[in-house]
Amino acid sequence: MLRRTPLVKSPALGSGVALKLENLQVTGSFKARGALAKLSRLSDAERDRGVVTASAGNHGLGVAMAAGQLGVRATVFVPQPTPAVKRDGIAAYGAEVVVGGGGYDEAHARAHAAADERGATYVSAYDDEDVIAGNGDSLALELLDQSPDLRRVVCCVGGGGLMAGLARTLAPRAVEVIGVQPANNCAMKESLDLGRALTEYDGKPTCAEGCEGATAERTYQYVLDHGSGVELVSEDDIQSTVAFAYNDLGTIVECSGAVALAGVRSGAVAPAHAGTTAVIVTGGNIDNTELARILAAY
Repeated sequence: MLRRTPLVKSPALGSGVALKLENLQVTGSFKARGALAKLSRLSDAERDRGVVTASAGNHGLGVAMAAGQLGVRATVFVPQPTPAVKRDGIAAYGAEVVVGGGGYDEAHARAHAAADERGATYVSAYDDEDVIAGNGDSLALELLDQSPDLRRVVCCVGGGGLMAGLARTLAPRAVEVIGVQPANNCAMKESLDLGRALTEYDGKPTCAEGCEGATAERTYQYVLDHGSGVELVSEDDIQSTVAFAYNDLGTIVECSGAVALAGVRSGAVAPAHAGTTAVIVTGGNIDNTELARILAAY
């Protein structure tokens, strides 16, 4: 089923920084945690009706994997720009893949409509208590077990489910949780600045497609109540970090998965003064052609 992923330190990052390598999780992303948690809690009747979701790729991979293991029919709506490695992976797990539209929010709307039409369960990538618990809370507890001196966690933010679960579990234990988003697409950061959740959002394109899209009232509230804010990184920061991870750390990271690490490398997020700062490397599903392009450029 799921893997207990390693928490490793690297001389290239300094003694107080450790990487939580969720790019080594089954499906290549932390999203498998929340998807399996959600589908495992469905009733027999809900399983019979199947599930529908929208995804930039990694959540869809998690839902497809969990559905295959549990014998549930799954349909995943993905935007046109979704990398082939993610679309092909979803299909390989046995889910139906529906491709179309230019961004996540359009796929989200189409998936909701299909779920309503079929009477299927819609599995949100972030706006769901079971998904938040599976992705964030379980990861937080694993980190605490691996690093008793944990003082700070840095994670990427899209809809906010990961940061919400991490923060609500870790903040009461005096562990700070800081989010990082692409400056081009940062609904949570803008929500915090405005004082309201941007549940509809039209950001600029970003190489970190897994971080695109709106946030939700519940994830915004958890981050507001328990998080330590959200910082921003540029497209250059993100892509140079993908190359850094490959060349200096020996691990393959997709752009979305590199966002938190880019926050540390760029100086947007400073490591904790004492104890361990854990940086969540959320995914490694990147097309070979895209990885080659980034390595040639950086």
